[in-house]
Parts: sequence; structure tokens; C-alpha cells
Amino acid sequence: MGAGEQDHSMTPKGKLIAIGGNEDKGQAPEAGHNSKVFNHTFIEDGILRRVMDEMGGTSARIAVITSASSIPEEVGQNYIDAFGRLGASNLDILNIRDRSDVKPEMIKRLAKADGVMMSGGNQLRLTTIFGGTAFLELMKRRYHEEKGFVIAGTSAGAMCMSSTMIYQGHSSSGLIKGGVKMTTGAGLIQDVIIDSHFVERGRFSRLTQAVAGNPNAIGIGLGEDTGVVITDANNLETIGSGQVMIFDGHEISYSDFADVEEGQPFSIEGMRVHIISKGHSYSVNMRQFSAVQVPVKS
Repeated sequence: MGAGEQDHSMTPKGKLIAIGGNEDKGQAPEAGHNSKVFNHTFIEDGILRRVMDEMGGTSARIAVITSASSIPEEVGQNYIDAFGRLGASNLDILNIRDRSDVKPEMIKRLAKADGVMMSGGNQLRLTTIFGGTAFLELMKRRYHEEKGFVIAGTSAGAMCMSSTMIYQGHSSSGLIKGGVKMTTGAGLIQDVIIDSHFVERGRFSRLTQAVAGNPNAIGIGLGEDTGVVITDANNLETIGSGQVMIFDGHEISYSDFADVEEGQPFSIEGMRVHIISKGHSYSVNMRQFSAVQVPVKS
């Protein structure tokens, strides 16, 4: 192992929280919408409350990375407002737009944070900006070595967590070979592929193709306002109001994915699918669904 490289083979002590996008931020519904989801009562029991609690509560120093977004100022303010509604005011918005912005000052600010929140946007921006930097290496080291350190990400911020990352592909072309484009992610967790806005945008087909080409990986499809708290780089506990879909290709008994031409449909037999909602969990290592309810805090 070369100088500066970290040994990430040990079970990480920190946690990941991968969110499917559009998490409730406690905002009033838009004009004409009578949504009961977006209200202060709901956010008190929602995903961002769990993120804040995992990072240490209202006093937590949260580093917010908006690099994936095309409207970083607006997104940063949304998180300042949302966490503020929950009583957390120690937010540090890191204004990193390209690799030249990843300066030692940013690394020092990351070192002071109790956790990181990565916004949505374009996941390829996250990997091209942070890949190979001391900033990403510090994130990985703290995640592996520090109990209580949390890396949360929504949409693009969740999709970049895995070692293999989807960066392009429409649901309509997901079952056509070559219709899903993949690259190397941030590598915070191995042997999984994460997709977001999963139920709402019908992305079943593109995660099917991703797993068909990488059957050693578990596909995790996150619904909106839904996420998973990942402990020990293994146990996925569902949080939020929707569902998470798990695609397991370990028992695929037949696949012609390697043999058909680009642009052609493919066939597979034996893909396993699980659906897990709040209060249920899944073990990546054991490939086992747990229907045991997680104790609800009073």
C-alpha cells in the first residue's frame, strides 16, 4: 500500500445515510398542492431529523456539500432552513464548484465537522471534483475510523457513495444493453449500486441492467423521501415515508447480457427483488431481509 493510502478493509465505525431525493424539509406545500407530507410535524419525525440525531443532535457541526447542484446557493440555504427548523444551526456550506476549490482550508473545515450532507444534482460532478483528492481521502478515513461520523447524501449524493456508480440511463432504455452508463463512484461502500428517485421515476429497469452486468453487487433503489442508514457497511435500515427496493443478482441462473449486441434486449433468470419500508432492514453480506420491527423511540 502506497504512502498516503488508507487501509479500508476493516469494518467502518461511521455510518452512511443514503437518501432517494426530495426528502421533506418542512416547507409549506406549493400553491395548489394540499400535501400533508410537507409540514413541521412530519419533518420532526423525518429523514433530516434522523440525519441530525446520528451526527450528534442539535449541536452537530454539519458540513454541507452542494457541489453536485447547478443552484448551490439555493440548495445550501434550503438545508440551513431545514436543519434550522429542527434546532441545528451549526451548518458549514462548503462552496466547492471544481477541483481547484478543494483547497487545504476546505479539508480543515471537513476535519471539524461531525458529519457531511451531500446534496442532489449531477453525481458525475461529485466524482470528477473529489476523486483522488485529500478531501475524499479524509472523508473515507473519518468514516472508517470514527464512531459517530456520518456521511449523508441525497439523490446524486447517495448514488456516488458506492464503488460502482450509475451516471446516465433512462428508465425506457434500461432493459436494452448499453442503455445504462456506469463509472467508478466514491467507493465509500463496496458491492452495492445505489439508484435514487427510484419508484417515482420508474428506474427498475436501469438498476436491473446495472446488477445484470455486476451480479456481485446488491442494487439499492431508493424511493423519494426515503433512505437507508447503513451501519458496518452492511446493515440497511429503511427510514422515511416510502420504500427501498433491493435487487440481488447472486442467484441469477441464466443471463445472455454478455452475449447480446449493444442496443439489443437481454434475458436473465433468477433476479431476486425485495421491498423494504420503514422499520425493516436488509443485510448486504448475508443477503437477508429482516421483517423485525426496529424499536420506535417514544
